[in-house]
Amino acid sequence: MPTNGVQKVVRGQVGYPARLLQTRRPPPELWYLGTLPPTDRPAVAIVGSRKASGAGCDRTHELAGALARRGWAVVSGGAFGIDAAAHAGALDAGAETYAVLGCGVDVVYPDRHAALFARIAGRGGLISQFAPGTRPHMKHFPQRNAVVAGLCDAVIVVEAALKSGALITAEVARKAGQRLLAVPGTPGTDALLSAGALPVTGAETLEDALAGRTRMPATAVPRMFAPLVEALRQGGQPAPALARQLGLSLPAAMGLLLEAELEGWVRRTSDSHYEVTRVH
Repeated sequence: MPTNGVQKVVRGQVGYPARLLQTRRPPPELWYLGTLPPTDRPAVAIVGSRKASGAGCDRTHELAGALARRGWAVVSGGAFGIDAAAHAGALDAGAETYAVLGCGVDVVYPDRHAALFARIAGRGGLISQFAPGTRPHMKHFPQRNAVVAGLCDAVIVVEAALKSGALITAEVARKAGQRLLAVPGTPGTDALLSAGALPVTGAETLEDALAGRTRMPATAVPRMFAPLVEALRQGGQPAPALARQLGLSLPAAMGLLLEAELEGWVRRTSDSHYEVTRVH
């Protein structure tokens, strides 16, 4: 990649991404070719396996395009598989996208992504916390993943193994209190769903998932949890209100909530309300 047009912004300067300043370790400086993600619109990271299935890549392309058309800035890591499909989906929808790299922005890695990176730089931006000329290194990618999550309001994991860079990105998002979404069907994403990530199965479920809602047929819920889940489908509630609605004593309601939480059907939010988290 040419070094023409590479710019740098230092932490504390005007133009440094405000979202990154809210993370635990904002990089001291960022280099970029093109532009940085806008601050006046929401941004979403779409990440997943480098060895993604064809179906996973197709779904990612669909999700990225749908998000781009809804005004979301799409961010990913520029890698093979899910990352590449996310960038292409946004670009093919006529929108910008942003790739955060584990090398300098003038280094093409993977080398087969020269054309894709040129499209990204022309329409959005290539971003790195590593100086131009820096070669890719394994230790760079967990740091890159933290920046991917830090630039966004929500993270979607499409396909992932139980040990993968995508789950590092997801963990950063979870610790930061960002909305975490996952597409069911792979070991890593199913583990995220069991731990409370919100399910997204296609473009038609994006609005619900990004708003923190799930579409859950009551018939799929275990019988003992069905009244509880039905009560929570319209919105989060605190335990005393649920107890009254279900006709239970508060200790009985708390016991039911604990069991449902352990099974991954509900979760407790920061304001001590409970909400539905799982769909089958």
